[in-house]
Amino acid sequence: MPESITDTFATAADPASSTAALLAQTEAAVRAASAPLRERFGEVTLSRTRGELMAALGANDDVVLDILRPRLHTLRPHAGWVEQEQELDGGALPRGEWWVVDPAEGNVNHLRALPEWAVTATLVRDNAPVLTVVHLPLTGQTYTALAGGGAYLDGRRLQVSGATDLGLSIVATSQARPDEPERLVRRVGASITEMFLDALVVRTAVPATLHLANVAAGRIEAFWQFAGARADLLPGALLVAEAGGQISTTDGSPWTPDSDSFLAAAPGVHAAATATLSR
Repeated sequence: MPESITDTFATAADPASSTAALLAQTEAAVRAASAPLRERFGEVTLSRTRGELMAALGANDDVVLDILRPRLHTLRPHAGWVEQEQELDGGALPRGEWWVVDPAEGNVNHLRALPEWAVTATLVRDNAPVLTVVHLPLTGQTYTALAGGGAYLDGRRLQVSGATDLGLSIVATSQARPDEPERLVRRVGASITEMFLDALVVRTAVPATLHLANVAAGRIEAFWQFAGARADLLPGALLVAEAGGQISTTDGSPWTPDSDSFLAAAPGVHAAATATLSR
């Protein structure tokens, strides 16, 4: 991992006892807030217009935020607040602490009765993630990470893949958002083509966070994305970093929330992945 990212993550941490307690409280808040979203799941919801779609997405967000926002505010009263839909352009946050929250990561999947969605909450200090919780309400699984304290799935420590051959690796990418500029869509398409040539299997789906959880757990070897919002990338970036992975831009440069590309990979395939994505 680029040294600057590792150092930034580590120095963002509080003393271990205080962050561990805060992480446990954050996890409890996320679990409680996800229950109504789980109850809404099951029927395919089709929209006839973009307005109907946005209203359905917003309704899912609201049932989570009605519970989650006050609980997180109680935990960190002076922290700012960023929801996924409020920060589509991503970029750096002002200095200080912020809750970066996606109340329904993979919301469109929820509406289509697909199981790939989650509720996430990440505490960010001076643009570095301090802790994160990624809860999958349908399975009850919870991914957590503390800066400098490791990444876990339901209490079991995570470790990225030991693979060293990109040609034997599973890799993934995600659509950052609908209606991207044509030049960016073509860039994404070209990168998928290059990975088809070099990797064993290429997975393309939303949401980004669940691909990154798979990288952290060693199930797949790499994830990349162009552009994207903070709520898409910060939770998974911390999970992968704390599981021993490398975080960079797609050309191997240090990644920040201002970067226009993102790569998270197992160390043994990181260099090959950057070479493929830089062609």
